[in-house]
Amino acid sequence: MTTKADKAEFMPLTVAASGSLEAYTHAVSTIPMLTAEQERSLAERLQQDGDLTAARQLIMSHLRFVVHIARSYSGYGLPISDLVQEGNIGLMKAVKRFDPTVGVRLVSFAVHWIKAEIHEYVLKNWRIVKIATTKAQRKLFFNLRKAKKHLGWFNQDEVKHVAESLGVAEHEVREMESRMSNYDMPFDAPDEDDDAAFTAPVYYLQDKASDLAIQVEDEQWDTAAADRLQAAMRTLDDRSQDIVRARWLDNNKLTLQELADRYQVSAERVRQLEKNAMKKLHSALS
Repeated sequence: MTTKADKAEFMPLTVAASGSLEAYTHAVSTIPMLTAEQERSLAERLQQDGDLTAARQLIMSHLRFVVHIARSYSGYGLPISDLVQEGNIGLMKAVKRFDPTVGVRLVSFAVHWIKAEIHEYVLKNWRIVKIATTKAQRKLFFNLRKAKKHLGWFNQDEVKHVAESLGVAEHEVREMESRMSNYDMPFDAPDEDDDAAFTAPVYYLQDKASDLAIQVEDEQWDTAAADRLQAAMRTLDDRSQDIVRARWLDNNKLTLQELADRYQVSAERVRQLEKNAMKKLHSALS
């Protein structure tokens, strides 16, 4: 597994650093390619001695191949520069795992790792919701993109042919085609397009907060509750009403001691008056 430290050490020339994809492509195309002997020697230095300079040379000499592979994924609507960067990560992983004793050139070994990183990036960013999660779905997604020759839906013969050629069930082809044909839609209405505003998902949801019947019912309930409370308060004597208001209803509530000082009684007596008043209120309201 490539760590952030590995990426920092191995990080080659990036698209962002070069300013544009064209400048980057030109820069990596000028880096000399390695002979089989040079490649083997550098790989042995990396494998045996952990030589990061050798790793950098191996990476830099193969950046042009990453660009070539990334361009083949241009039809997914994602920035080529991002695809190149992801492919570079795959190249770095391949260099770290490359065994020069097998007798295979690095470019042949690295193709799998480069494509794997690009595939993962495409699947994560092609739609807001990930379109393929299992290994079989991923394979079907990329093969179906290659098999689709037109923008319309497959007919039954085409579905059958694709299913047989990929070794999957016909309903899986239909399901993946349906997923690929969908598109992302913002939840909120776009500000600049009034005609399309009312097609946004936000307008399909019930707004309970603006239900007129509920608003009227809540207002009537609040009014009725306030009237009942006022009627119940009138059953109390003036001192008890003042204590209840000061303890529960006023914005600046008073303590038992403050009310005790006002009426020249003990705090315990105020507590008893409050308790009796609350019992009377509860009885009147119920």
